[in-house]
Amino acid sequence: MVKKFLHTRMRVNDLERSVRFYEDILGLRVSRRHTSPRGAKLAFVQVPNSDEEIELCQLPDSPPVAVQADLMHLAFEVDSIEAFAAEIALKGVKLSDGPTKTGSGSVIAFIDAPEGYEVELIQRG
Repeated sequence: MVKKFLHTRMRVNDLERSVRFYEDILGLRVSRRHTSPRGAKLAFVQVPNSDEEIELCQLPDSPPVAVQADLMHLAFEVDSIEAFAAEIALKGVKLSDGPTKTGSGSVIAFIDAPEGYEVELIQRG
């Protein structure tokens, strides 16, 4: 039986670019880095208020990552979509979709991470 969810791996084309996005735009922090036995460069990104991590993986000599639209996304809660959007705009990042009010009273919006991975932002209603 599964005991606990630990991390999600996302392959990226440029590890440092992706690390900068998750740190500078979302405020996450790298908890550790290493190179796997297969030569993959790995950075584990810590998610606030959660035990789970995001494992960013740059695999040498592999085809470029090309994420198709609406394949998957990560979702993060924010206090205010409006304030978050204003803060990231100062860093040159814009919402790719939203803000949209949901039937539950929450507000959602999206931004695009490198390689086209979607990041959903949720302001609880």
